[in-house]
Amino acid sequence: MRCIPPVLVLCALSACTRPAFTSADEAAIRTIMSEQETAWDRGDIDAFMAGYADSVCFVGPKGSTCGRAAVAANYRTHYPDKAAMGDLSFDRLEILGAGPDNAWCTGAWRIVRAQDTLGGGFSLLWQRRPEGWRCLRDHSY
Repeated sequence: MRCIPPVLVLCALSACTRPAFTSADEAAIRTIMSEQETAWDRGDIDAFMAGYADSVCFVGPKGSTCGRAAVAANYRTHYPDKAAMGDLSFDRLEILGAGPDNAWCTGAWRIVRAQDTLGGGFSLLWQRRPEGWRCLRDHSY
């Protein structure tokens, strides 16, 4: 039996692995989150939800909701119009790769409305999908 030179084994293994999470991946997630802020501010929940996977689960103080349609329905119940939605901003974002196809993002959210200001924190699990990065889990408080 012939031995395969170690250098060929290393080359073959490196060709089969996916590249690590990169700064371009982080930028792509930041872009989606910026697009979500813009969509929210114009009162467009459907466009806001485009950043979520179909199988997203939202975990908040009142429990969990899974599925993009169900999460969107909850948003529509709690934020029925543009005035209720206010002006959304994300702050203190930290995005860390968790392998080549996943990332964790933590940060703060704030909604400024005419009558009040809401805010809290979040941790998001992002996953690379064929259609691009999508939020798979949203734990907001």
